[in-house]
Amino acid sequence: MLATTGWTAVHRPDEGISPRQAALASWARARFEGRALPAADAPAPLVAHFFAGLDGAQRARLAQAYPLVVGNLDGAPSETRYGANRIALQQAAREEEADGRDVTLAPADRTNATRRAHRFESLAEPDRQILTFDPTGSGLVAEVFGDLDAARRISVIVPGVDTDALTFERTQRRLTAPAGMAESLYEAERAAAPDSRTAVIAWAGYTAPTGVGMDAATGRMAADGAVKLRALASSLPGRASVALFCHSYGSVVCGIAAHELPSRVTDIAVAGSPGMRAENVEDLGTSARVWAMRDSGDWIADVPHLEVGGLGHGADPVSPDFGARVLSAAGAKSHTGYFEPGTASLDNFAKIGTGTFGSMVCATGGDACRRGISGTNGS
Repeated sequence: MLATTGWTAVHRPDEGISPRQAALASWARARFEGRALPAADAPAPLVAHFFAGLDGAQRARLAQAYPLVVGNLDGAPSETRYGANRIALQQAAREEEADGRDVTLAPADRTNATRRAHRFESLAEPDRQILTFDPTGSGLVAEVFGDLDAARRISVIVPGVDTDALTFERTQRRLTAPAGMAESLYEAERAAAPDSRTAVIAWAGYTAPTGVGMDAATGRMAADGAVKLRALASSLPGRASVALFCHSYGSVVCGIAAHELPSRVTDIAVAGSPGMRAENVEDLGTSARVWAMRDSGDWIADVPHLEVGGLGHGADPVSPDFGARVLSAAGAKSHTGYFEPGTASLDNFAKIGTGTFGSMVCATGGDACRRGISGTNGS
């Protein structure tokens, strides 16, 4: 099987067919030890049932043969996905390194290939838990911090514009990138509730707009992201509750997804939002608590909060008429500082993620944002 369908699934295929497409085609035709494989888009419970019938060695062989499928397969065991994505990342890094040395390519393309190779090598480090990886186009990535299978509460970072495989993590301005945001939130959650079982996912699992141009002003890319976000929330392991932390254009994704999110999503928190494609919380059609915050120096406040002919994203989530629970973001310092340690924004996020609502800081002081939540654990 490895010789005929395995590594060919991750080698660069014929022009016009992405490695992911080639892998999916091989998977759809294959059988594994006499058994049909579940469809790549099969419901997560069906996939989980299939993998439950495999031992560890069998799971590892399947991941080795089809890393770009198994690594993105909702319902597959988390550890199996991490291993598959490590294989896929290593292979993708080798291909990008080769392109970086290819003198027939334009200098800019060689430079970009070298940068991608370095990023993929970093993501493939043994201690990292990559839940999603697709090198197609600008690339999709999701990373887990903590024990996803044992978590009772899962937090998901949904980032905004200029998010792709290259910008998933940054050395400079680390906390403006999804991986840095998620790691910071995970550390803050552990500090807020040391005994709680939490996990945080940095989710760059949709194609985000580049810059603040026309794509960022419409909901087209957010609608595609919303479909993928719903799939993620529905397929996470166990019965953990889920909180979404949606930054900037990511809040558009969360707003469009809201009405079809599973009931396990108990909280949706937006920061620096241009709007959620809704006029108020009721319009979102969700049973989740909706939280909003914006730093006083955030330039997003100057973006018109309206929607006309498909342009714009609707009402301002921090406005009183919207009806969200408005939180303090003191110390966040503009549009990209919401996950900085020591800020009220990160502290409030951590309390949402751990369900310790009693000490949250509301934007106007007092307890207006906490009213109607019983106890201090969100129960």
